[in-house]
Amino acid sequence: MSDFPAPGKLNLFLHVLGRRADGYHELQTVFRLVERADRLQIIPRRAGQLTFSGPFGDDNLCLRAARLLKQASGSKLGADIALEKRLPVGGGMGG
Repeated sequence: MSDFPAPGKLNLFLHVLGRRADGYHELQTVFRLVERADRLQIIPRRAGQLTFSGPFGDDNLCLRAARLLKQASGSKLGADIALEKRLPVGGGMGG
Protein backbone atom coordinates (compact mmCIF):
# COMPACT_ATOMS: atom_id res chain seq x y z
CA MET A 1 0.00 0.00 0.00
CA SER A 2 1.17 3.51 -0.78
CA ASP A 3 0.01 6.45 1.31
CA PHE A 4 0.31 10.00 -0.04
CA PRO A 5 -0.54 13.32 1.62
CA ALA A 6 -2.18 15.98 -0.55
CA PRO A 7 -1.35 19.15 1.40
CA GLY A 8 -3.69 22.08 1.43
CA LYS A 9 -2.67 25.59 0.48
CA LEU A 10 -3.83 29.09 1.20
CA ASN A 11 -3.71 31.67 -1.58
CA LEU A 12 -2.12 34.81 -0.16
CA PHE A 13 -2.33 36.63 -3.48
CA LEU A 14 -4.18 35.83 -6.71
CA HIS A 15 -4.29 38.00 -9.80
CA VAL A 16 -6.01 37.01 -13.06
CA LEU A 17 -3.78 38.22 -15.90
CA GLY A 18 -6.03 37.23 -18.79
CA ARG A 19 -7.54 34.33 -20.69
CA ARG A 20 -5.42 31.82 -22.60
CA ALA A 21 -6.29 30.36 -26.00
CA ASP A 22 -7.31 27.07 -24.34
CA GLY A 23 -9.97 28.85 -22.26
CA TYR A 24 -8.10 28.72 -18.96
CA HIS A 25 -6.92 31.86 -17.19
CA GLU A 26 -3.32 33.02 -16.88
CA LEU A 27 -2.71 33.51 -13.15
CA GLN A 28 -0.16 35.12 -10.91
CA THR A 29 -0.31 33.71 -7.40
CA VAL A 30 1.51 33.41 -4.10
CA PHE A 31 0.43 30.60 -1.81
CA ARG A 32 1.51 28.91 1.39
CA LEU A 33 1.23 25.20 2.15
CA VAL A 34 -0.63 24.31 5.35
CA GLU A 35 -0.08 21.34 7.67
CA ARG A 36 -3.52 19.86 7.12
CA ALA A 37 -3.73 17.48 4.16
CA ASP A 38 -6.12 15.11 2.43
CA ARG A 39 -4.84 11.52 2.35
CA LEU A 40 -4.67 9.31 -0.73
CA GLN A 41 -4.07 5.56 -0.35
CA ILE A 42 -3.36 3.28 -3.30
CA ILE A 43 -3.29 -0.53 -3.16
CA PRO A 44 -2.11 -2.18 -6.41
CA ARG A 45 -4.21 -5.12 -7.66
CA ARG A 46 -3.40 -7.79 -10.24
CA ALA A 47 -6.97 -7.70 -11.49
CA GLY A 48 -7.47 -4.83 -13.92
CA GLN A 49 -10.28 -3.10 -12.06
CA LEU A 50 -9.87 0.37 -10.55
CA THR A 51 -12.00 1.00 -7.47
CA PHE A 52 -12.43 4.29 -5.64
CA SER A 53 -13.71 5.03 -2.15
CA GLY A 54 -14.21 8.48 -0.77
CA PRO A 55 -16.74 11.28 -0.66
CA PHE A 56 -16.93 11.71 -4.46
CA GLY A 57 -18.26 9.89 -7.50
CA ASP A 58 -16.75 8.60 -10.75
CA ASP A 59 -15.86 12.12 -11.95
CA ASN A 60 -13.29 12.58 -9.14
CA LEU A 61 -9.94 13.85 -10.41
CA CYS A 62 -7.97 11.06 -8.65
CA LEU A 63 -9.98 8.33 -10.37
CA ARG A 64 -9.95 10.13 -13.71
CA ALA A 65 -6.15 10.42 -13.54
CA ALA A 66 -5.79 6.72 -12.63
CA ARG A 67 -8.01 5.71 -15.58
CA LEU A 68 -6.04 7.89 -18.00
CA LEU A 69 -2.72 6.48 -16.72
CA LYS A 70 -4.00 2.90 -17.08
CA GLN A 71 -5.23 3.61 -20.61
CA ALA A 72 -2.08 5.45 -21.74
CA SER A 73 0.28 2.83 -20.28
CA GLY A 74 -1.69 -0.17 -21.52
CA SER A 75 -1.33 -1.73 -18.06
CA LYS A 76 -3.47 -4.74 -17.16
CA LEU A 77 -3.07 -3.99 -13.44
CA GLY A 78 -5.64 -2.25 -11.29
CA ALA A 79 -5.78 -0.53 -7.92
CA ASP A 80 -7.97 0.29 -4.97
CA ILE A 81 -7.83 4.05 -4.43
CA ALA A 82 -9.08 5.64 -1.21
CA LEU A 83 -9.37 9.37 -0.59
CA GLU A 84 -9.79 10.66 2.96
CA LYS A 85 -10.88 14.30 2.93
CA ARG A 86 -9.41 16.37 5.75
CA LEU A 87 -9.72 19.71 3.97
CA PRO A 88 -13.10 21.41 3.51
CA VAL A 89 -14.63 20.76 0.09
CA GLY A 90 -14.89 24.04 -1.82
CA GLY A 91 -13.01 25.83 0.96
CA GLY A 92 -10.34 27.18 -1.37
CA MET A 93 -7.56 25.15 0.23
CA GLY A 94 -6.98 22.78 -2.71
CA GLY A 95 -5.94 19.32 -1.47
